[in-house]
Amino acid sequence: MKRIFRTIVGMMLLSIPLCVSAQDNLQQQVDNLQGKVDRMPKFSGFVQGMYLANFDEDFKLTDNTFRMRRVRLSAEGTLFKGLTYKIQGDFVNSPFLVDAFLKYKLCKEFAIQVGQFKTPFSIESPINPVSLEIFDYGEGIQSLVGYSDVCGVGGLGRDIGIMATGDLFYIKSKGYSVVNYSIGVFNGNGPVNFKKNEKGLDNNNRKDIVGRLEVHPGLKALTLSGSYYYGKYTKDDNVNCTRNRWAAGAQYNDGNLVIRGEYISGTTGVAPTVIPEDLGYFNSNGYYGVIGYNFQAGEQKIMPVLRYDHFTKDASIEKGGTNWYTVGINYWPLKSVNFKLDYSLVQKEAGDNSHRVVGILSYKF
Repeated sequence: MKRIFRTIVGMMLLSIPLCVSAQDNLQQQVDNLQGKVDRMPKFSGFVQGMYLANFDEDFKLTDNTFRMRRVRLSAEGTLFKGLTYKIQGDFVNSPFLVDAFLKYKLCKEFAIQVGQFKTPFSIESPINPVSLEIFDYGEGIQSLVGYSDVCGVGGLGRDIGIMATGDLFYIKSKGYSVVNYSIGVFNGNGPVNFKKNEKGLDNNNRKDIVGRLEVHPGLKALTLSGSYYYGKYTKDDNVNCTRNRWAAGAQYNDGNLVIRGEYISGTTGVAPTVIPEDLGYFNSNGYYGVIGYNFQAGEQKIMPVLRYDHFTKDASIEKGGTNWYTVGINYWPLKSVNFKLDYSLVQKEAGDNSHRVVGILSYKF
């Protein structure tokens, strides 16, 4: 663990010399502390209503429902040049804190962020749910990136911690940086609204290390991504369990054509060699591929989408995985309105098939 902390500190220190070229800008930021800065918060948000219908293998309806999927309101702004903030809540059931953080950007190569926000893991998780090609994140992402995690800890893909980010090797003629990095230290128990001990405190004394590295090799539209999560979580408030994950993926997105694929793997629980009792110990894996193309007519955009998704919670179980074959339409009649209609064939490797139809209407402001 000490070696990991030394590595993080070393990376942060390595980024600082890259800021030398920005010293004049830094001095200007200091000079502007008392200057004119627009400190009025900017409000934004989105609302998502969803219809979900599940069918059995013979396409007989088993259940269906209308519900609100997300109702988000955000306030963000600048306290002074370089220091920004964001607060976001969700109001589907009751006021629920989603994001709350401060970010100070020293220069293009180095910024520090503190508070509650998405952990820097996977290539798909950072995408806003309104902008996803289908109605929600893939099963592997939800199960291994802290949404509905198989370890039972966390939610919304977010956690509380501190993170360093930056863009390296900027190509001015092309307007993008070749490398983007994010690395942080987090509680490991998810957002403030989630599991704590009886005193209301974080019950995980071992902090988690999370990092993502993205490379754009020759094209701004092309991204190669690698992520690693090294962590622990507490089971029954007395046992530290393993929560390690890694992911590798690639994406091409030029604004019209979108192609993305990713493989994600995770180890969860306590190995029997450490504690004889069966507290659960398993390896999981998932992968997906998605392709879509935006056809535009003025403000309107329509994207036919194909997606394949696979997830296996416990790789030791023969035929324990599930496959999702999805075809959908992603339609933007206006810049602020989006409608998605998806059909999925859900194929369990050991069991009957089923069918799912999802329609989701989003309005953002």
